[in-house]
Amino acid sequence: MRNYILNPETLLYEIKEVSLKSRLFKGLLLFVGSVLLAAAYFWVVTSVAGVELPKTVFLKAQKSEWQTRIEAMNTRLDRLEGELNAFQVRDDDIYRSVYGMNEIPGQLRNAGLGGSEKYSYLVGIEPEGLLRQALVRLDNLTRRTCVQTQSFDEILSVSKEAGDMASCIPAVPPVIPDPSIYTLSSTFGYRTDPFDGSKRRHTGVDFAMKVGNPVFATGDGVVESVAFDFFGYGNCVVINHGFGFKTMYAHLNTVKVIEGMKVHRGDQIAESGKSGRASGPHLHYEVLYRNEKVNPANYFDLSMPKEEYMTMVTARANESGQGMARHGFRVYRR
Repeated sequence: MRNYILNPETLLYEIKEVSLKSRLFKGLLLFVGSVLLAAAYFWVVTSVAGVELPKTVFLKAQKSEWQTRIEAMNTRLDRLEGELNAFQVRDDDIYRSVYGMNEIPGQLRNAGLGGSEKYSYLVGIEPEGLLRQALVRLDNLTRRTCVQTQSFDEILSVSKEAGDMASCIPAVPPVIPDPSIYTLSSTFGYRTDPFDGSKRRHTGVDFAMKVGNPVFATGDGVVESVAFDFFGYGNCVVINHGFGFKTMYAHLNTVKVIEGMKVHRGDQIAESGKSGRASGPHLHYEVLYRNEKVNPANYFDLSMPKEEYMTMVTARANESGQGMARHGFRVYRR
């Protein structure tokens, strides 16, 4: 680059050489000045005038759009959660109750959800936590829906067996409901022990009657055990009816079934007696549900007509007799 200056002595323009260092310094000053001027311009535009940069406007628009989507998802999750809560209430209070199934514990319905580390990748990306909250709710509802689906599948399976269940529940008395042949000598609950006078919980119902009265199965099932306990129940039969139900018949005189034998409601399984620890001849009858001894009076009706009961017994005697005849047994009837 050449600069020309006027020589006052010769009145001629002469070439003045400018050093490279000087040129670089001037260029640097020009660049720094331009940067400072641009920075001042942006400061005035963004801070003083309040004008946002195009990229800022674009990012804010995207953020607003995603927040709107998350809010819409939360609104839908609210509706789905309300419907799921209604399903759970009906499931525990109606469906499972009807079929004698226990409620599903709350811990099980909400188990298996991930901890805070599962969403650690969102830390710093989404400071407000809206997306994290929505994901936690979605995972929770997914888990609860899975548990509810399994519960409905279980109920469907049980409902298909409802007919079998109706015949298995111990729903009739173990003896002919004729007050002339028995006396209800002891009910379920606490009573004075007839041997030592202490207060003891009586876990069944006692039918005082003469030795030799027929004892019948109160529901379909399989004979689980036939045992003798000299200091306790004496001759005793336990029938497993399935669906959580078992019945026990104690202090028997004779037993007409063996372990593993299938029986039906109305089949004669034994005769009453006074074996074991008994103060007199009677039948001790118990009902167990899910291994808990419950009040048998909640399952049978002693006001059942004797004729209806005998019709059931006779029908079962005929059916079992035909079954024995088909297998080569000779059947004798009085």
